[in-house]
Amino acid sequence: MPNPTEPRPGPLGGILVVSVEQAVAGPLCTLRLGDAGARIIKVEAAEGDRARDYDTAMGSTSAAFGWLNRGKESVVLNLKDAADLAIVREMLKTADVFVQNLAPGASDRLGLGAAQLTAEFPRLIVVDIMGYGRDTSYASKRAYDMLVQSESGICAVTGTPEVPSKVGISIADIGTGTNAYVAVLEALFERERTGRGQTIEVAMFDAMAEWMSLPLLHYEHMGIETARYGLSHASVYPYRPYHAADGDIVVSIQSTAEWTRFCTTVLLRPELVKDPRFIDNWARVQNRDELDAAVHEVFGAHSCAELIERLEAGQIAWARVSTLHDLSVHGALRRVAVEMPGGEIAQLPRPAGRITPSGRKVPALGADTARIREEFAVKVPAR
Repeated sequence: MPNPTEPRPGPLGGILVVSVEQAVAGPLCTLRLGDAGARIIKVEAAEGDRARDYDTAMGSTSAAFGWLNRGKESVVLNLKDAADLAIVREMLKTADVFVQNLAPGASDRLGLGAAQLTAEFPRLIVVDIMGYGRDTSYASKRAYDMLVQSESGICAVTGTPEVPSKVGISIADIGTGTNAYVAVLEALFERERTGRGQTIEVAMFDAMAEWMSLPLLHYEHMGIETARYGLSHASVYPYRPYHAADGDIVVSIQSTAEWTRFCTTVLLRPELVKDPRFIDNWARVQNRDELDAAVHEVFGAHSCAELIERLEAGQIAWARVSTLHDLSVHGALRRVAVEMPGGEIAQLPRPAGRITPSGRKVPALGADTARIREEFAVKVPAR
């Protein structure tokens, strides 16, 4: 087993991250830092990260925990105990980054608030992951993924005309964790110039509100409330699935040139190119029902294979609507082998980017407690 105190390969080799994290957002941030070579010490309570017990998909742990915690060291500490808290502070003397996504106000009550830590450890980068910005009236509000999706308006533009919906995966958590990871990289780069750390505040609501920029700007500047269209785009058209004789094909038209090729090469109806109802994207959005009728008339009379041949000839982007089985066997899916706490080897989707983690085990609860307690034992000055 590699010595965890030795720098790992990767651009963040030699960086030490201490994290008091739960569930998805915090663990995703530190997962990415660890994949890039940082050493990640995950501080857990005696009952462990609650995500460990979401399900038993991986045998010895849950799917979420198995995905988000490879390569980390797990130490069990009671942060309400002065001796254990002193061990954390000993870690922070040499740490580069401290990440926490505890409940609002919890880190301050524990003596691990950002203001206190940055004053005590000037080179430390402190990352506070929260539901809502500290300077807003929602600062003390507890936040979970679907609650933030709902509060930020995501659900108002997702779903069918009849029923709003959340996005099928935890995008508020995932987006927040990704934002936190990027912010840490920026802060590390800035510290190279200034020699000082800083506090980074990453709010789930901010992440989703920024992603809602397009519908928000349409509302504020055009008076348009983005409607829910299910599997169809609200402001780019045609961009939706159409029924062929033997299945569905999703078609995406993003420009005038593509619309022209779609009409001439796929639909074989060149007169639609200059039809005033469809003359530009916004006209097509406003007249989507009439456009859909014209497309369905052609698609319904041909097989998927025939239509795909035309789409390829016209250089039109298209896709199938994959099931989870389709994803599992997809030709574009790349995987990485990760060992679970019980020794099971799982083939997880490979993270995007150039870094491909391998040989990094997901830790059992407290697997590294004894060693880390010894490494960061509080040194009492000799009298």
